[in-house]
Amino acid sequence: MPYTAGMNFAASPTSPTRRLAEQALSRAAGAPLLPGNRIDLLIDAAVHFETWLAAIRGARQRVLLENYIIRDDEIGRAFRDALVERAKDGVTVAVVYDWIGCLGQSRASFWAPLRAAGGQVRTFNPPQLGQPFGWISRDHRKLLVVDGEVGFLSGVCISQKWLGDPARGIAPWRDTGVALHGPAVAELELAFAQSWSSIGEPLPEFPPVAIQPAGEVALRVIATQPSTAGMYRMDQLIAAMARRTLWLTDAYFVGVAPYVQALASAARDGVDVRLLVPGSSDIPVVAGMSRSGYRPLLKAGIRVFEWNGSMLHAKTAVADGQWARVGSSNLNIASWLSNREIDVAVEDAAFAQQLAAQYEQDLANATEIVLTPRPNRPHRDRVSASARPSRTGRMGGSSSRAAAGALRIANTMGAALTDRRVLGDTETGPLLSGTAALLVLAAVAILWPAVVGWPIAVLALWFALNFGIRGWRARRKHQRRISATEEPDA
Repeated sequence: MPYTAGMNFAASPTSPTRRLAEQALSRAAGAPLLPGNRIDLLIDAAVHFETWLAAIRGARQRVLLENYIIRDDEIGRAFRDALVERAKDGVTVAVVYDWIGCLGQSRASFWAPLRAAGGQVRTFNPPQLGQPFGWISRDHRKLLVVDGEVGFLSGVCISQKWLGDPARGIAPWRDTGVALHGPAVAELELAFAQSWSSIGEPLPEFPPVAIQPAGEVALRVIATQPSTAGMYRMDQLIAAMARRTLWLTDAYFVGVAPYVQALASAARDGVDVRLLVPGSSDIPVVAGMSRSGYRPLLKAGIRVFEWNGSMLHAKTAVADGQWARVGSSNLNIASWLSNREIDVAVEDAAFAQQLAAQYEQDLANATEIVLTPRPNRPHRDRVSASARPSRTGRMGGSSSRAAAGALRIANTMGAALTDRRVLGDTETGPLLSGTAALLVLAAVAILWPAVVGWPIAVLALWFALNFGIRGWRARRKHQRRISATEEPDA
């Protein structure tokens, strides 16, 4: 598909339009535009792991690793052993992993060899007294910086799961990341240093590295923290600025109303808006929530595709063949408001078109979701969604079940033949499941009230204890301030 410069990024660097766009993007993301970088696209976990491990094994000064999941399996042990080897040679090794992300994935004993070799490992946000809602905020970043010279960010966690299971016929997960050289690497290192110092003592002072231009790519490193919403503001702004295309890939899409409205407005304005999401998810509840939001997207003219592979875990966006985003942020409220995330927003036509080409390649292994059957057309053709056909009659009993079964079979066969599937009922299932869960809960509360009462009592005790500790700490802090301002007695 040919790309024509459509966004303001293509304007002259000195034009008022370009300056206004750059100012808006900088303020929305809270990140300046950094020229002089080289960026390489990394597709799927095998390439990631090979590239990451090579960089770690070649480290001479420091390795800074931050990841949501580091699992005690073949891949996790390969990374740990590489870090141990570097630490034994005197390289500074610092690792941050998320407490919930690694819960049940790796234990403290997994990190014992690295600590024994002189490496440092910190856990982000384990349960703490005085912070009753602290567990909500997670470190969802996937970040690696080596020697202050090369940096990586991605959606890939350090786990064998991303490679699939050939013995069981499970394909590798589909994921995307980048490798960076140039001034942006210093921003990645700063983002890690902020995470590190939020847990304990700051990093030691490293010898300064002369930052030299490594390429011609201009980009922004967006390292979001809880309650900052930098990526949310950026996503909203891009939806408003896109003029020709806006192609999104997301693993756990749960669109909030303002963002869905921004996408719908763009689509109604003639922008080719597409959303690629998993067909089968490792978190089925989130997949159900995502599907329940398809209908308003389709009615607005947004094209929705479901990946046919084992799991689609990439988080990318590409607009007008001029702007692209890759990183760890999902299009949901957790990533936008409560997590530590890291993404790179690239203003470079060559990279954007490379990512767009990958997007079209991904669509070849995806099924489009439509509101009504329609003739088979190439993915790049724009097709407007129409209303659901009305039913002329009702059937009951076995006839109704047989018709429903035949419709499902026809729908499945049609999807296989045309790469399209008619959107079914996405509302009844969640409602019936919620009804059943509430009925079970009501029955348990009536028959065995202690089963419901004890968890409520434990939660009440937990919050009471935490609120009490926070109140006590606040009172002590207030008293210290008063004591500091009082003059001593004469």
